[in-house]
Amino acid sequence: MVSIHDHILAVLLCVVTMIGWGSWANTLKLSARRGWPFELYYWDYALGMVLSCLAIAFTFGSHGATGTAVSASVTAASRASILAALLSGLLYNLSSVLIVIATDLAGITIAFPVAVGLAVVIGTSVTYAQDPSGRAPLLFCGLGLLLGAMLLSTVASNMQTRSARLRSLRGLFFAILSGCIMGFFYPRLAVSMAPGTESVPGLLTPYAAATVFTAGFLISNVIVNSLLIWIRGESYAHYFSGGFGIHLAGVGGGAIWMVALIVNLVAASVAGPAVSYALGQGATLVAAIWGVFVWREFSGSAPKVFITLGLMFLTYTCGLVLIGAAAF
Repeated sequence: MVSIHDHILAVLLCVVTMIGWGSWANTLKLSARRGWPFELYYWDYALGMVLSCLAIAFTFGSHGATGTAVSASVTAASRASILAALLSGLLYNLSSVLIVIATDLAGITIAFPVAVGLAVVIGTSVTYAQDPSGRAPLLFCGLGLLLGAMLLSTVASNMQTRSARLRSLRGLFFAILSGCIMGFFYPRLAVSMAPGTESVPGLLTPYAAATVFTAGFLISNVIVNSLLIWIRGESYAHYFSGGFGIHLAGVGGGAIWMVALIVNLVAASVAGPAVSYALGQGATLVAAIWGVFVWREFSGSAPKVFITLGLMFLTYTCGLVLIGAAAF
């Protein structure tokens, strides 16, 4: 498999994760603008995750000078490792469905800082307890700033007009629920993988862990999203009536997210899972930039809203700098 050994490269890969995890929701926004229901979009998103994971697993994950190929790693893994990665996929699917609903209701600028901010505090704390890699003072100071940025995002949502605020409050509920669940997907995935760059009997390589994770995600999605489609009164017949472009957007969103996950897992072997996850979840800052400056989700708001959002951006940036420094 292809692996890395340099700390600077590991941090750069975490930045790639940050951009990917903060940008995939643009495909959801594009689909929504064309009237495509989010629960139908989510099937294409899942398809994109599966296809991109398999493509990477059987290329980068199976060929190279070091490590174990994906198929051999999965075969040799312990039952506990397999179950941990499967559970991680299930947890992520539940949290992802909820953040998609939150984004549909409240927009990227509100949904991501709340859901991901809460998830990163929970996930990084649990992951660090499992594998205390990185400089703890810098890491947890950075987490504190991310939590502050999340609160500033919530304050900004309460400054909107009454109708927008009511919709945002509904979105906030789903975002908080998403964050509480999302905070536990990465720690489960981290315990299934071998620490460092060497293969460990019974544990999965990063590429194999991502593959088993995707299987758990897909199994969960068949149940959860089918139930959501039934509740919302949609049908699979409507799904197959969609054009190529509308399906491509969802597939692209899933592929972007999965590529970001895999490079993050590869980086975690050097930077440590706590630092890698926390830095990757700087995706919130990227998502908020898309929401404010491209989708103009706060267009027409009072100046004090933009001042609050500016403070949020500044606080998040400072937090990410501290988390990045914790890797060295």
